[in-house]
Amino acid sequence: MFVMKKLVLRILFLVIFLAGSSTLVNAQCSICTKTAMQQGEKPAQGLNSGIIYLMLTPFAVAGYIGYKWWQGEKENFL
Repeated sequence: MFVMKKLVLRILFLVIFLAGSSTLVNAQCSICTKTAMQQGEKPAQGLNSGIIYLMLTPFAVAGYIGYKWWQGEKENFL
């Protein structure tokens, strides 16, 4: 059982590391990209950053809840 949790944690760490190490992420749809590019490069980058920020917030909340649940399960297991 402990080996399985260790494997899951390694895979989770790998996924988070690979997702965080990407240098270029385009979160915009094609219409949003065209509209933002008409305004210039800087507003397009700001819009893209805002989309990514809003996307990551629910994942952070779910990760925190999952971590607290895992801690509770670990205490019940011992």
